[in-house]
Amino acid sequence: MMEYVNAFVSMLNGMSPYLLLGFLIAGMLHAFVPSSIYSRYLAGTGLRSVATAAAFGIPLPLCSCGVLPTAVALRRSGASRAASTSFLIATPQTGVDSIAATYSMMGLPFAILRPVAALVTSLVGGLAVGYWERKGSLDDVHDQASYEFSELPSGLWNKIKETFKYGFFDMMQSIGRWLLIGLVVATLITVLLPDDFFSTYARWPLLNMFIIVMVAVPMYVCATGSIPIAAALMLKGMSPGCALVLLMAGPAANLASMFVVNKSFGRKATVVYLAAIIGGAIGFGVLVDYFPGMRELFVSALPTHVMHHHMTTSWFTTACSIALLAMIVVALLSKYWKSYQIKHHKTTAMKEFKVKGMMCAHCKANVEKGLAALPGVEKVTVDLAKGTALVEGTVPDQLIIDCIEDLGYQVG
Repeated sequence: MMEYVNAFVSMLNGMSPYLLLGFLIAGMLHAFVPSSIYSRYLAGTGLRSVATAAAFGIPLPLCSCGVLPTAVALRRSGASRAASTSFLIATPQTGVDSIAATYSMMGLPFAILRPVAALVTSLVGGLAVGYWERKGSLDDVHDQASYEFSELPSGLWNKIKETFKYGFFDMMQSIGRWLLIGLVVATLITVLLPDDFFSTYARWPLLNMFIIVMVAVPMYVCATGSIPIAAALMLKGMSPGCALVLLMAGPAANLASMFVVNKSFGRKATVVYLAAIIGGAIGFGVLVDYFPGMRELFVSALPTHVMHHHMTTSWFTTACSIALLAMIVVALLSKYWKSYQIKHHKTTAMKEFKVKGMMCAHCKANVEKGLAALPGVEKVTVDLAKGTALVEGTVPDQLIIDCIEDLGYQVG
């Protein structure tokens, strides 16, 4: 039992200081940078708009489900499908929190290459969509502007409060569970798998990459939660190129995102979206594993505490780990307590709608804001755990359903 605890604590102590810094930066981006600026510069289909969308998206700590409503909102606010696709590919692969955590657990080369790979794949995908968009050969998709970006809080003190609320509460609700799952899975991999497990198949790294893509693309794993899993697999003999494929393909797509992209952007844009993610992941994986000296560089850069399972027990890292776990627990308890209250104190005046596709706090906030903007709505409560939206007011049911579907989700 102690072996499992030691492995878990070692990974947590190695990541927690960087994660807390990343969450703080994420909160500052949310509270101080106007969301409307994204659509202002993203109307074109050429390199400038596509590159701007990728540059906006790379530092944002949005997961593959949280980015969907944002990308749809960009599209409906005037951004081209090319820029929206670029944003959709770049954003979930990385973020300020995951870049910091990647450096702490996998070393500087991975921390540099990960955002570079996200940028390249998003540029390729966005420019391809832009080419067909200019030719008018993309599928016709009905876009309806039904979403407005929220305004930034006014005043420095309100911005500071929003920074900490978003970074250390909303973000914890969004990815805290997945981060803990990633750490637990990494702990099990570290302890249970033999040290030479993947070295047995080292002769076929390209085959391993295709297997990882087939498993990682349909399932959900966030950019931060994938890091300890990739690091643990490398310790068991997986090549760094295969680990990079997991870091790129896992967070960038899932079945829910494929459905929403197809509905909101069209079939051809969806094909380009998936091809850019899969092709880019395998391409960069091959570069790392087969380019002379690259594999050795990435393996040698693994931090010592990860390679040898050293316990980092300084007062600072311990305090950071305790603070991180406490914030995650508080955020998740608040999330599920609200779900319990809604279940047991629901009033008959409220209409309940099942909403499919919500997977994080970003999804919840987008549905709440979208429904609250409808004329006749008096109160909206979204239960993320149950996947329901409770709406009180005189608004017709069909208008509520249309609003939810316009936001990129399903009602059923």
